[in-house]
Amino acid sequence: MMSDYCVEFTMPYARRYKDVYQLRISLDHTDPEVWRRIQVPGSYTFYDLHVAIQDAMGWLDYHLFEFNEKQAGFRANYRIVSVFDEPEEMSFDVGWDYATEVPIKKLFKAEQDTVLYRYDFGDNWEHSVTLEKILPREKGIKYPICVDGALAGPPEDCGSIPGYYKCVAAVKDKNNEMLQRWVGDWKPESFSPKDVKFETPLKRMEIALDE
Repeated sequence: MMSDYCVEFTMPYARRYKDVYQLRISLDHTDPEVWRRIQVPGSYTFYDLHVAIQDAMGWLDYHLFEFNEKQAGFRANYRIVSVFDEPEEMSFDVGWDYATEVPIKKLFKAEQDTVLYRYDFGDNWEHSVTLEKILPREKGIKYPICVDGALAGPPEDCGSIPGYYKCVAAVKDKNNEMLQRWVGDWKPESFSPKDVKFETPLKRMEIALDE
């Protein structure tokens, strides 16, 4: 399959797996913390993981994303990016691969390994994704699953962390009627793992390519 920029990538597909990776996803700079705990197939690529994080956090997959090794400083040595990123935008002296081509085990090698997941380069939502443990696959469970977490994810395009807290205040204190109308029925404290529904990565990619 080819992207709009004529660079080859692999369409998502289900792979066999024996191990399950339990990951903790924390939305950086939130207090109290917005977070999730999910279990995903050990055969996942970073694109598959992107789709799972989007669904677990309540994001709508409207924007570009990237993964890179969690480290001090702004610049990463290696980026794992969306297939809709433009290669010419990534021509600086940093290695990169499309997320569809990189298995999560490339960066998640041991417990407490942490990867930075950035979503929406305008609002710049940064998530710390930490490998808590590697578990054997259990019969009768359909992975991925969300097993824990707290607080609703911020509304899309709300203006990064400051905008998120303005939305929280508008709902709680009813201090901004226009913003209240904009967020609709969003409830900042409302989250239950059982409400998380995961879409298959292939379906998500097909929808994106059709748009």
